[in-house]
Amino acid sequence: MTSLSVEMLAAGAAEPITSAGNAQLGIAVLAGIAVIVLLITKLKMHAFLALTIGSLALGSFAGAAPADTIASFTAGLGSTVAGVGVLIALGAILGKLLADSGGADQVVDTILAKASGRAMPWAMVLIASIIGLPLFFEVGIVLMIPVVLLVAKRGNYSLMRIGIPALAGLSVMHGLIPPHPGPLVAIDALDANLGVTLALGVLVAIPTVIIAGPVFSRYAARWVDIKPPENMIPQRPSEDLDRRPSFGATLATILLPVVLMLLNALVEIVVDNPENGLQKVTMVIGSPLIALLAAVLVGMFTLGRAAGFTKDRLAGTVEKSLAPIAGILLIVGAGGGFKQTLIDAGVGQMILDFSENWSIPALLLGWLIAVAIRLATGSATVATISAAGLVAPLAADMSTSHAALLVLAVGAGSLFFSHVNDAGFWLVKEYFGMNVGQTVKTWSVMETIISVVAMAFILLLSLLL
Repeated sequence: MTSLSVEMLAAGAAEPITSAGNAQLGIAVLAGIAVIVLLITKLKMHAFLALTIGSLALGSFAGAAPADTIASFTAGLGSTVAGVGVLIALGAILGKLLADSGGADQVVDTILAKASGRAMPWAMVLIASIIGLPLFFEVGIVLMIPVVLLVAKRGNYSLMRIGIPALAGLSVMHGLIPPHPGPLVAIDALDANLGVTLALGVLVAIPTVIIAGPVFSRYAARWVDIKPPENMIPQRPSEDLDRRPSFGATLATILLPVVLMLLNALVEIVVDNPENGLQKVTMVIGSPLIALLAAVLVGMFTLGRAAGFTKDRLAGTVEKSLAPIAGILLIVGAGGGFKQTLIDAGVGQMILDFSENWSIPALLLGWLIAVAIRLATGSATVATISAAGLVAPLAADMSTSHAALLVLAVGAGSLFFSHVNDAGFWLVKEYFGMNVGQTVKTWSVMETIISVVAMAFILLLSLLL
């Protein structure tokens, strides 16, 4: 995942900050990650400070000038907070409105009434997959968090039993299904057919999300048996509420940004003309910022006013929603800074240099290159774009179906083993109240399962088509 624009990434966002050799750079990467892990696990240092120090250590080990390392880190932090921070803030406001008005209670009560026990993880993966279809991962998770935490709390489920299926649904959509930026850029780079890629992507996504979501969540819940963090659980509305929003109004408010973004994606596919008036409008209202902002503004009426909130109470709800996310914003931002330091140090190019002489099938080559870049940079989109660019010549003589499978192979590789250099790792860790080890056992393993299982089904399809 990444907060940088696709255009910047496709152009190769920044010049390398160092000309260190590949061996030195490889050692620097391992050393930087080791510093972060040791500071957090052994010295119990706050993740924001650990990521900042680890980024500076990485630059020093790579032989970069301190000023260049600082510039890369601050640029990455700034772009991540600019891209993700506002979305997290808007999501927090919407979540607080849902909680204080009783809307979240209404949704959770309805879900618990319709699906319980063994069916609940399946219900969560279905909801997350639908919500995640047009959304960036970050937007999807901030919309799902209040529901996930409340369902786990109210139904007395292990957080992993409910949370992993939701995360799997969002992540699979992010890595494999257009209109997410990674798959779209790979489709363009490999000259693949969007419709065929979408159809095959859905075929791969369904079994993948089942295995990585409801099935794996059974084991994740045993390995990390935790309850929802109290400071992140939306609190029940106070008892002075005379009424609460209807289920239909609440669901419509939650789905509003989903619908707006999906509309934008559909218009882009059907019209495909940036100068068209309709597409200009949908590009604005379907952008993540505007779509979530619209949901917040609508929610003030469909949730707040429907529950009888006064103007002062609405203002107080918005104000109270922002304080708990300050730490999350700093940690996620620092994760983005570390990722940008890796990218500017030339780690992506180092992986591409190593892979030039690999003599293996094209589908597997695309997956392996994406895996290597993902592990090194932490960015799924950077991994997708870089790997797609490298294997693009191999797609020239491929059939339509195999070119689409190559796009999916690259997308699957880009999800492999999210760890400390991925801002998404810290987002999940903080929202779910886990430590680094618990996050690796659950989130990181889930991402790896998605990557490997999806690739297995892609190879199977390549034999059948």
